[in-house]
Amino acid sequence: MKSKNSGQREKGTKLLSVRNLHVEGFSDERWHPIVRGVDLSLKRGEVLGLIGESGAGKSTIGLAAMGYAKPGCRITQGSILFDGIDLLAMAETARRRLRGSRIAYVAQSAAASFNPAHRLLDQTVETVVAHGIASREAANRDAMKLYRRLHLPDPDTIGFRYPHQVSGGQLQRAMTAMAMACRPDLIVFDEPTTALDVTTQVEVLASIRKIVEEFNTAAIYVTHDLAVVAQMANRIMVLRHGRTVEEAETRQMLAAPAEDYTRTLWAVRKLAKPEVPAADHLLTIDNITAAYAGKVKVLQDVSIKVPRGRTVAVVGESGSGKSTLARVITGLLPPVSGSISFAGHRLPRTLKERPKDILRRIQMIYQMPDNALNPRQTVEEVISRPLEFYLGLKGAACDRRVGELMHMIEMDENFLDRLPGELSGGQKQRICIARALAANPELIICDEVTSALDQIVQEEILKLLMRLQQEFGVSYIFITHDIATVRAIADEVVVMHQGKVVEQGLKTEILTPPHAPYTELLLSSVPEMDPDWLTKLLETRERKRVGAAN
Repeated sequence: MKSKNSGQREKGTKLLSVRNLHVEGFSDERWHPIVRGVDLSLKRGEVLGLIGESGAGKSTIGLAAMGYAKPGCRITQGSILFDGIDLLAMAETARRRLRGSRIAYVAQSAAASFNPAHRLLDQTVETVVAHGIASREAANRDAMKLYRRLHLPDPDTIGFRYPHQVSGGQLQRAMTAMAMACRPDLIVFDEPTTALDVTTQVEVLASIRKIVEEFNTAAIYVTHDLAVVAQMANRIMVLRHGRTVEEAETRQMLAAPAEDYTRTLWAVRKLAKPEVPAADHLLTIDNITAAYAGKVKVLQDVSIKVPRGRTVAVVGESGSGKSTLARVITGLLPPVSGSISFAGHRLPRTLKERPKDILRRIQMIYQMPDNALNPRQTVEEVISRPLEFYLGLKGAACDRRVGELMHMIEMDENFLDRLPGELSGGQKQRICIARALAANPELIICDEVTSALDQIVQEEILKLLMRLQQEFGVSYIFITHDIATVRAIADEVVVMHQGKVVEQGLKTEILTPPHAPYTELLLSSVPEMDPDWLTKLLETRERKRVGAAN
């Protein structure tokens, strides 16, 4: 399917020019600068990577390139020319006609962006039909082709599901298909692979890159993952505190960054955790089988032990059952069979049957902070609630503890009166961590808790979690697709695939060759800081596929 403008595209011609961009956000009853005088330009068929710490202004700049500012923000200065059109001078109705058809956006949190009351296919084709680009029937057929190219399971039928009926990674790919449906001139990708496991990420990155090249689509790629931006971007712009630190061609930037701050980003390395023999087991999972609505089994005979004061990392691709396992442990999804024991006592199957003290001792930090935080509650209200509910703290004692928790997650107390919508993705996740810590738990289930954070902040959060473990003996189940994080924080590793445990054991055993075939696939899919890594990997896998076929 072609967009209305596809015949006018010529690779290398200028498409976007942003000059002296200033954006402010409103909090503490006044306006604060978020973006301070940023310039950028983009040609057709070119990908510009925006990197920097959480709060650097990456997402704000990406949205501003569409002539849009989030509620509570405003563009105060500068010019934004898209294909010669002054976006800021246009009426809002005219800008809306451009968005979706010629300018598209892939958000960081797909779960917060889809309408839960409508099927995926209806939402994917809505803009195509509304802009008169294709009939409903043709749009449906093209959407299924996009689903297939983005390696979604059952591409001919998955569109008939609702958002809650697919995994986070699958939903993120569906949103990418929705953005690509109109074949726009410009796509803003805001952390599009954050929710994806490494094996799926490889396929999605390859699909995005191929479609961008095929249609000469320009793209702004917002990410905190340096290895990913190395595969996707022609140029990289480094941002900090709303200002440009430096900008250069990708290979030049990777080989010889000019600024100290950029060199600091490049030098970030994950921590090394010493291996300690396991103590007694806090949590024992015996032969758990679980299914949704009593239908297809999502977990099959899963058995795992979590030592007291240790970290068990659970890895596997999207749909392997990692998050479902977390829901079973917390009582949100009663198992079909099997049992779970906590501190030597068998846990009731459902959340409602469990006493308050058990609820306090087992906490969970969710993958998507946009869904986990009440948008109408301030940061102070979010953190205060578990202090009051579980520990009975009120007044000055509660206020003091809130301040201590904010200090632990390295956020200033000036954030306490802000709403989640006024925070960056990384800041929201820190608040979720503080809320879990507020209950003084013995076990915390961390479901992709660092996936939304830049690499500098990831390191700080991991240091924090490890320090808390050393000081208080808290145990972690760390659900993640980031193998570097596994190496940093895990004592033991559980590899899951299609609802079953493929292998488990000490970190050194699982991550040291020779690997089980599926574990080898996971480890080989971890991006490297080499712009040719993705190309080489795809070529290697294609050779193996052809060899196996012959």
